[in-house]
Amino acid sequence: MSVPMVDLKIQYETIKEEINKAVLSVMESTHFILGPQGKALEEEVATYHGVRHAVSVASGTDALHLALLAAGIKRGDEVITTPFTFIATAEAISYIGAVPVFIDIHPDTFNMDVSKIETAITKKTKAIVPVHLYGRPADMDALMQIAKKHGLRVIEDCAQSFGAEYRGRKTGTFGDFGCYSFFPSKNLGGYGDGGMVITNDDAMAQRLQSLRNHGSHVRYYHDEVGFNSRLDEMQAAIIRVKFRHIDNYNARRRENARLYTQYLSLPAIKTPMEQSDTRHVFHQYTIKIKDRDAVKKKLDEGKVTSSMIYYPVPLHLQAAYKDLGMKPGSLPIAEQVSQEVLSLPMYPELSEEQIKRVADAVQKAL
Repeated sequence: MSVPMVDLKIQYETIKEEINKAVLSVMESTHFILGPQGKALEEEVATYHGVRHAVSVASGTDALHLALLAAGIKRGDEVITTPFTFIATAEAISYIGAVPVFIDIHPDTFNMDVSKIETAITKKTKAIVPVHLYGRPADMDALMQIAKKHGLRVIEDCAQSFGAEYRGRKTGTFGDFGCYSFFPSKNLGGYGDGGMVITNDDAMAQRLQSLRNHGSHVRYYHDEVGFNSRLDEMQAAIIRVKFRHIDNYNARRRENARLYTQYLSLPAIKTPMEQSDTRHVFHQYTIKIKDRDAVKKKLDEGKVTSSMIYYPVPLHLQAAYKDLGMKPGSLPIAEQVSQEVLSLPMYPELSEEQIKRVADAVQKAL
């Protein structure tokens, strides 16, 4: 049987009684929206990150969108971000009518190359959105120094980095906002869509609470035109169960990554790097190889393991952003990396035998 990219069934079986009890308790309470489960999850996530506020929303995309609005980003503003990420990062900027300004990435970390930020800053620049891609923290100290120097907001995209650390601090706690996704495949995922924004700013937290609930703090009184972006109680209850296990899940991902790196020790394979001052949580285990497409084709034909390409086309070359006028060659590192990355199965419950099978299949494909 082919090793899948993620196996939510096996995880469910290990916490089945906890999950079922939590779901049934919500059903019995008949309180489904903005109830005690959501509030408790917000308090737990805020405490975990050592911040004052956590505001649950309907998705990771909404977390970014509402955070940008709360940060005061408006139509025509420019927001610097990475082209090598899921499109939601840039979509959230575009929803407002702001303009994503893509800068190139570091070839080893795949995160935004912070040294390129200042050359992209203009009079219209209002914010930076770094992404902690695959669970690896971006270079936040240098980024925050630039942001402070130029008076820019920082909205961290932590969709793939729940629990990751940079120099002893968790991702999401450096900028004005940290934005999380609870999509089912994430390190901390629900059984549907969900998201969260964390912040230390009291006023911004209040604005988020209003924006997610039709611009309202008091029922049927609306201070602004808001959105329907509320995490339902069922998802909150499920996420709370998984949250109790998140540090163990992340530790097991890290151990699985160590085993992959051990078994994939070949000159032709560039395995993920981890800086000594960061704690990577391996949402994905992503290698770099030449002739990536040919290798993936062999893997698909062999049916021993799944594999995925995250991401085959950088955002600046996507049809959705053709109006930006960026041509092939404009961000060469992101473009090269997109032709070489290959993600292998990664989830906490992977066995060493499965990892060895995947590694053997990759070596044979090469």
